[in-house]
Amino acid sequence: MEPLKHECGVAMVRLLRPLEHYQQKYGTWMYGLNKLYLLMEKQHNRGQEGAGLACVKLQAAPGEEYMFRERALGSGAISEIFAAVHENFRDMSQEQLHDAELAKKCLPFAGELYMGHLRYSTTGKSGIQYVHPFLRRNNWRAKNLALCGNFNMTNVDEIFAEITAAGQHPRRYADTYIMLEQVGHRLDREVERLYRICENEGLSGMDITHAIEERIDIANVLKSSSAKWDGGYVICGLTGSGESFAVRDPWGIRPAFWYMDDEVMVLASERPVIQTALNVPAESIRELNPGQAILLDKHGRMRLEQINSPRKPSACSFERIYFSRGSDMDIYRERKMLGQLLVPAVLEAVGNDVENTVFSFIPNTAEVAFYGLLEGFDNYLNELKVQKIEALGHNPDHEELERILSMRIRSEKVAIKDIKLRTFIAEGNSRNDLAAHVYDITYGSLRPGVDNLVIIDDSIVRGTTLRQSIIGILDKLSPKKIVIVSSSPQVRYPDYYGIDMASMDQFIAFRAAISLLVRRGMTSLIRRTYEKSRAQLSLQKDMIVNHVKEIYAPFTDEEISEEMVRLLTPAGTKAKVQIVYQTIDGLHKACPGHPGDWYFSGDYPTAGGNYLVNKAFIDYVENSDIL
Repeated sequence: MEPLKHECGVAMVRLLRPLEHYQQKYGTWMYGLNKLYLLMEKQHNRGQEGAGLACVKLQAAPGEEYMFRERALGSGAISEIFAAVHENFRDMSQEQLHDAELAKKCLPFAGELYMGHLRYSTTGKSGIQYVHPFLRRNNWRAKNLALCGNFNMTNVDEIFAEITAAGQHPRRYADTYIMLEQVGHRLDREVERLYRICENEGLSGMDITHAIEERIDIANVLKSSSAKWDGGYVICGLTGSGESFAVRDPWGIRPAFWYMDDEVMVLASERPVIQTALNVPAESIRELNPGQAILLDKHGRMRLEQINSPRKPSACSFERIYFSRGSDMDIYRERKMLGQLLVPAVLEAVGNDVENTVFSFIPNTAEVAFYGLLEGFDNYLNELKVQKIEALGHNPDHEELERILSMRIRSEKVAIKDIKLRTFIAEGNSRNDLAAHVYDITYGSLRPGVDNLVIIDDSIVRGTTLRQSIIGILDKLSPKKIVIVSSSPQVRYPDYYGIDMASMDQFIAFRAAISLLVRRGMTSLIRRTYEKSRAQLSLQKDMIVNHVKEIYAPFTDEEISEEMVRLLTPAGTKAKVQIVYQTIDGLHKACPGHPGDWYFSGDYPTAGGNYLVNKAFIDYVENSDIL
């Protein structure tokens, strides 16, 4: 309903054969470039603020460029960067375009290593300078580094202090730049270590260069640079000498999947994009384990190495609820289960009156959970029919039997998203009026004053669209009751590992809890929580606890949901409104492999998360007149 922004998506392609092989077998040496395009386009849901790609050519002669990059801003960035790449080939004849040998020698982006990135910003920083991949240049081929990632770090301040104390001077105070300098610095040290070894062996000139490139170990670089990273991440990189790598955070917060055969290795943020792009079964695709890296040397030899010890599994559950494409077979099943598990709560909300209830969903991401909800109600209705038929005895009345068997779950497409409308007007009243028309309704889909309307969404975070648009337009259908259902639990806390979620005062669950505290004369709890949070700022981060949980502690989930309804229901709404949320237990039952739930529970997997949530609460109190 209110789009959340995901930090990023990543894609890597490593060709394992000469370009001539792909020209001969697939009719184009651009096989790798085309696969990168597919991997990125199939992940466009993960980033629409910018995109970039990098390429490394393995066999460039001295004096020739071997590392290339293209970046662009905006929702059309993927098409723009690939159009720019193909612009380099515009003046080539068809014969020249099919000459892999010529391409290797003369054309930019005719390489064996490719890396792509899609960007959503969580830091508020925008502009082409923040679009990945980032480059670190050097005259030594092995010291050249291209880096991109799907990540957000919670301890940028500590990392910045550490690398500046070592004498480095990052050009910008941004986590990507800082990580680039950190990894680049360790890569420099690795090359210099090998240089000394080779020099002691009597090597000189290009022999040293070749020996370094044969022996370089990116695992050493990653182990020494990532040891203090606090956050969720999948970091991908290419070096000028032909090394490629991807490393995942030790909590497994951010996802990465890879596939390899004798022609290619690919990596992406989501499994089904690899299935589609390479036409391979799900069983042949592997997930990068927490703390693990996949490493390929300049010859394409692959190895997996544990870079950091695995920590408590905390794979992001929002990936399953919302971000990742629902075409993944496991995610599809899990989203359906999220809908099915809501049946008892929805039944209670409509007073078991299924006969006079219409079910629908908020387009488009809640559609799969809606199917699960319908399936759950179909099962319920079948059981109810059996009970009613059994109650008729051995000689059932024909009309009564017919009435029972004709009972159906009624579903309609009640809400329609008018994608042509854009809320680009900045002025407040005009913008609010336009936002109220982003969704339209199907008139005549309900019996006025008779039917309840149950409408499911995948998440309710800010509540803005509910207040400005959804509840008002649904009320025009004159339902007896509107039940808004969220397939995910109440979002109570910010995410600090790569999801753009609202600040504390924008969370409707937080606003509802604060409102209850004020209305019940409990503002002293707000002050105590503030004082406890401030008292922790000087502590080491691993000693900090999340005191913001105390804001919610006095209330049940139902009380907070009721207060949300009071805050979000527009004046003049005739229908009774209720909000029903998934439980955290239900979430874990539906998505057992992804226990990361800190945005719902406040149980942050890293020390930096606890520090930042307390800091967010302090900022809220100090910038409001609540006390």
